[in-house]
Amino acid sequence: MTTSENNSHHEGAIHHEDHHHLLEVATSAKHLVSTSVQSSSSHHKHFKAAESPWRKILMSLVAGAVAGAVAKTVIAPLDRTKILFQTSDMQFSARKAIEVLTNVYRKQGFFALYRGNSATMARIIPYAAIQFTSHEQYKKLFNPNNAPSLQPFPRFVAGSLAGVTASTITYPLDFMRARMAVTHRKSNYKGLTTIFMKTLTEEGPATFYRGYLPTVLGVIPYGGISFFTYETFKKRHRERNKGAHPTAFQRLAFGAIAGLLGQSASYPLDVVRRRMQTAGITKYSYDTIKNTAKDIVSEGGVVGGLYKGLSMNWIKGPIAVGISFTMYDLTKKALKSTDFFADS
Repeated sequence: MTTSENNSHHEGAIHHEDHHHLLEVATSAKHLVSTSVQSSSSHHKHFKAAESPWRKILMSLVAGAVAGAVAKTVIAPLDRTKILFQTSDMQFSARKAIEVLTNVYRKQGFFALYRGNSATMARIIPYAAIQFTSHEQYKKLFNPNNAPSLQPFPRFVAGSLAGVTASTITYPLDFMRARMAVTHRKSNYKGLTTIFMKTLTEEGPATFYRGYLPTVLGVIPYGGISFFTYETFKKRHRERNKGAHPTAFQRLAFGAIAGLLGQSASYPLDVVRRRMQTAGITKYSYDTIKNTAKDIVSEGGVVGGLYKGLSMNWIKGPIAVGISFTMYDLTKKALKSTDFFADS
């Protein structure tokens, strides 16, 4: 064999060896990429699974905030009128309520009807967000077996605890909102910041929780009955309609009935709390629930005192609660249709 042939044979062997080596490298790379993709996919699924509960909580917070803001804005003028009656010795009637509304409009302007609404928004947005979100969490806590719905008593307790949780966290904002509602723009209490500073410096930080006890005692039946009634209506609707979801109008009706029952049960404590919250800037001065309730009854009787303005609440309450529950459900449904909340 010539030198040329030897070189040619040697080069062919090298090429063959190189080709074989490249095939091994390619196969190894393919296996590595495949393993990496599977690992990445598994990690992504695990990440999404871990992330999903937080997305659910965030979705509940957003939906609750929207629900509360819309509901309270709709009934803000009626809410201010109710507080004006609750914190004064005026005798309530539908005619008198209309007079109060028109007088506020004529003397202070249209936006005076919404005085205190900024404080309401500052309170209701976190309040509703916390209330609806904590309600979802309490329902999970009382339903470890993931049954389709809670039993009646846990259903009531979940609603009550949701209300207590939200009220406890946001109570100072409710306190300031009540004070804004009974003052006017030309007074020393011009806005939320002024009310906060004057109350803090003149009466002390503990004042921000004055009236907290009647609030909590009132929110237990109110939150419990409201959520219990609404959830029960939805449950019965699903059972009778083969799992179909109620329409927006049906949700409004369910929420309206829930609000009517809940607010009627807790209304006397709502009057007591408003008197205690505004003590110091009105002519009244109260220290305990018992003394406050006694003074209200001696002033206007049981019906005319502790239930003053209830008929107005029968108008605004069902509207507000109906809108709130409906907006919460519909907002959650809309959020689920987005990419971010699709797996929540």
